[in-house]
Amino acid sequence: MNPSHKELILGGQRSGKTRRAEAQVAQWLQQSVNHRAVYVATAYAHDEEMRQRIARHQQDRAARVPRMQTVESTAIATVLQTHSQADTAIVVDCLTLWLTHWLMPWQTAPATQDAVAAHTETLLRAIADTQAQLFIVSNEIGLGVVAADPATRAFVDALGLLNQRVAAVCNHVTLMAAGLPLALKQEK
Repeated sequence: MNPSHKELILGGQRSGKTRRAEAQVAQWLQQSVNHRAVYVATAYAHDEEMRQRIARHQQDRAARVPRMQTVESTAIATVLQTHSQADTAIVVDCLTLWLTHWLMPWQTAPATQDAVAAHTETLLRAIADTQAQLFIVSNEIGLGVVAADPATRAFVDALGLLNQRVAAVCNHVTLMAAGLPLALKQEK
């Protein structure tokens, strides 16, 4: 049996990460009327600008990939397990906000390192086990200057390590810059 396509798509803000994932899924859906698609949105709106941003993303996504179902959840592993079928493509957008949910939550205490490690292990197993075509979006935030404050440095470090671990279980890794993809890893 051929392994499913599992692609980590990295890049900065507005680099084209999500658009690439959606384009890949749109092509997938065109291949068969029996194909399904699920979009896992990990963002939460804690202010008006974020509410508007999410609404704009929802509207744009509906226009670009009308057959894609949206699931709003930070329980990525559970969604992957629920939709782990060979006839399904899944976009996870994004790991950066998923990690933010654990390390920098809105109005609650951050998760412990042990809890984050457990969630990460569960996520990695779900990625490895899924039979779905998978497109995972994450920010590459470690290319700039070193942050001035310890909390931001710790988050950049944690996201960099998470991206490395997810890249290890994916068979494709793409870096996006200015809307252009650069293949970093391509395995069968």
